[in-house]
Amino acid sequence: MSDAGKVEIVEDAFPELDAVAAIQRGLHTYNQEMGGPYDREPVTLLARTPQGAVCGGLLGLTFWGWLFIDWLWLARDQRGRGLGSELLARAEAIARERGCAHVYTDTFSFQAPGFWERNGYAEFGRLEGMPAGHSRVWFRKALKGAGPIAAPPAGFPATR
Repeated sequence: MSDAGKVEIVEDAFPELDAVAAIQRGLHTYNQEMGGPYDREPVTLLARTPQGAVCGGLLGLTFWGWLFIDWLWLARDQRGRGLGSELLARAEAIARERGCAHVYTDTFSFQAPGFWERNGYAEFGRLEGMPAGHSRVWFRKALKGAGPIAAPPAGFPATR
């Protein structure tokens, strides 16, 4: 038990959906109180074979004038053909239509950071040793016609 109002902290390996939703709602409410409404909208792009099988895609969100690319994946046999760049271009077009001026994502050093750089993204953060022997890397890009990207918050690494 904590002294903070006798609140009990427990580990729950299988939380009820209502408990998870309460945490999410609470943080979303606070974020919007502090940063304004963010009108979160998903971006989902699927790459399908002629037979209809998913061979890649992009999952993201637009909010607060930014596109966040959460997942971008292509099957091994689809890589190196320009499909990833096409997915990015489509997602960026959707973001512009929604009024976004910027994009950000994170990846790992073993996943192809050069892909992001070739598509106009600049590294703005790196967490060494995640996982061991590798790094987690953050990238951002200003969409064409948008103003300059704001400086990162104090204490956040600006570049490599």
